[in-house]
Amino acid sequence: MALLETTDGTPEGAVATPTEKTPGSLAQRRRSALPPSLLVGATLFALIVILLVLAPWLEPHPPAAQDITARLTAFSAEHPLGTDHLGRDVLSRLLDGGRFSMTIALITLIICAVTGTLVGFLAARLGGVLDTLVMRTTDVLIAFPEMVVALFLVAALGTSDLTLVLALCIGGWTPFCRLARIVAMEINGQDFIEAALALGCSTWFIIRRHVLPNALPPLLAHAALRFGHKLITVGALSYLGLGVQPPSSDWGAMLAEAVPYLDRAPLLVVAPGAAIFLAALSVTLVGRGLQIRQTRRDS
Repeated sequence: MALLETTDGTPEGAVATPTEKTPGSLAQRRRSALPPSLLVGATLFALIVILLVLAPWLEPHPPAAQDITARLTAFSAEHPLGTDHLGRDVLSRLLDGGRFSMTIALITLIICAVTGTLVGFLAARLGGVLDTLVMRTTDVLIAFPEMVVALFLVAALGTSDLTLVLALCIGGWTPFCRLARIVAMEINGQDFIEAALALGCSTWFIIRRHVLPNALPPLLAHAALRFGHKLITVGALSYLGLGVQPPSSDWGAMLAEAVPYLDRAPLLVVAPGAAIFLAALSVTLVGRGLQIRQTRRDS
C-alpha cells in the first residue's frame, strides 16, 4: 500500500528531519571555533614577522647610512618615515631594529620556556627535597627585578647581547616552572599516570608521553603572553643603554635617541613606540585567544 503524503511531501507517519541545529552541535561548534582575539593577534603577528623577514628588501636605505644634510626631515617619498638626528632613514632602522628585538625576545623565551617547564615537571614528578628546593629558588629569583639583574651583569660582564640574554633568562624561567609544576601535579593524580607507574615506566617516559602532551596547551598560551613581556623588557633595557650598541639599532635604542628631539620630530618617538606596542599586542591577543579556546574545551 502506498504511503499517504502530507502537504510538504513527507510520507505520512515518517519523522521529518529537523533543519535547525541541535543545541549539542551548536555548543560543539562554539568550542571548536577560533576566538576573534586569536585570529586578530595571529594575523597582526604574521604581518609583522613578514615585514621583518623581508626587511633587507624593504629598507629604502642602509640602516646605518648617515646624511647630516637631511637630518630630522619629515616623511617623504625618499624617506617614508623621515630621518633621525644623524640623517638616517627611520623606516630602515625600524625594520632592522625590529629583527634584533624580536630575535632576542624569541631566543630568551625559548630558553626560559624549555628550562622552566622541564624543572617544573621534574619537581612535580619527584617531589620531596627537589620540589622544595625548586620552589624556594623561584621565590628568591622572582624577588629580583630583571632590570636590577641586568645592571649587575653589565657591571660584571660589560654590555653585550649575551649579557642581555642572561639578564632576561636568569629569572625568566620561574613563571614557566610554577605553571608547569601546577599542571603536572594535577596530571599526576590521573589514573593513566598510576597505570604507567604500575607498568614500570620511567620518569622521563611519563613526562614525555603523558605529562607534556596534556600540559602543552596552557604552556603555549602562557608562552605567548610572556613573549610580549620579553619584548617590552628588551626595549626597556635598550632604552637604558643595556641592549644593542651603536651603530646597530633596536626599538628601545631608537626611543632613547629620539627623546631629545621630541618637540622637533615627534615621529621619531611614535614609530618605535608603535612598533613595540603592536608587536606586544599581537602576541598578547594570541595568548589570550589560546586561553579562551582552552577554557571552552574544558567546559
